[in-house]
Amino acid sequence: MSPRTLSRAGVAVVVVASVAACNASKSPDGQQPAGGPALVLVTPNPVGVNDFLKLAVQGVEESAKKHNGSQKVFQSTDPASIQQNLAAAVREKPAVVVAVGFNFADAIASEAEQNPQQKFLFVDSCTAKPFPNVTCAVFREHEGSYLAGAEAGLLSKTGKIGAVVVLDTPQFRRFSVPFGQGAEKAKPGTTLTPLYIGGANPFNDPARAKALAATLAGQGVDQVMGAASAAGNPGVFEAAKQGGFFAYGVDVNQCPLSPGQVVDNVVKRTNVVITDGVDSILSGQSGSTKSYGLKENGVSLTGLQPDVASSQCVVAQNQDVLTKVGALRDQIVSGAITVDDPAKS
Repeated sequence: MSPRTLSRAGVAVVVVASVAACNASKSPDGQQPAGGPALVLVTPNPVGVNDFLKLAVQGVEESAKKHNGSQKVFQSTDPASIQQNLAAAVREKPAVVVAVGFNFADAIASEAEQNPQQKFLFVDSCTAKPFPNVTCAVFREHEGSYLAGAEAGLLSKTGKIGAVVVLDTPQFRRFSVPFGQGAEKAKPGTTLTPLYIGGANPFNDPARAKALAATLAGQGVDQVMGAASAAGNPGVFEAAKQGGFFAYGVDVNQCPLSPGQVVDNVVKRTNVVITDGVDSILSGQSGSTKSYGLKENGVSLTGLQPDVASSQCVVAQNQDVLTKVGALRDQIVSGAITVDDPAKS
């Protein structure tokens, strides 16, 4: 869908997400608020029912409300429309362009270099080359993966856990290596077997993800981290249901997708990062990198949220496990336990 041009007063904030969508919206009375920032979310795909992307929309909505501004969304459908919508957003000369997702790295770098006066907030990644007008906000996923691994170690009957991950790269090993470390911490002697999808389409190959998860089950693994993007759901979850083992999701609460099979999820709270990042840039701060983990509430587990009882996650039925994992969370937040980042090792 092509973006509509909206008239507005005041500052504009454009939010570009890797995967999110929603129709352009205005204030409740249908009028553009005067004086506040206009927030625009540009996406490469329609939001649909993707809860992770809905968090980005939620962040935009919260920022618009906080700053008495307005918000709208540019929905993209393919790489070409992503480039077109991003360029269109920059042409509007907003105060901030926010991009969510490592796949925006090249496009943001290009736009930042061509438009040095334009401020960018790049969420969940950063450009290879630093720019004074690009602020980066990254997640410490490895902290959440460590806690999920602790759950896996405590719940495993075989002492063997596994992970199906999109690529064997430092960034994505944040979901596998700490998963094994957390399990070993919670139950010494627990072993991890990671498998990586790879190939020409690692982010959308559910058949291979399912086959790899089934391979792990055949080796006696009974707890599997499914950090496989669209390949994880349904691939890993289908294998878990058919093979009788348990899976772990990422980014959002995926437990309702396969009730009784998904133990918990490593949640990345994009809404928290967007609202905080927009606040910082609007207050005049830009060009730095901020990391969000358990302490900043940017990363968490579904099982440690107040609404865990209605989450449909298996871990909700294991309060003793949640108590132990909550204690580990507190130790990480206090600095008593440091979870090494595989991307920096």
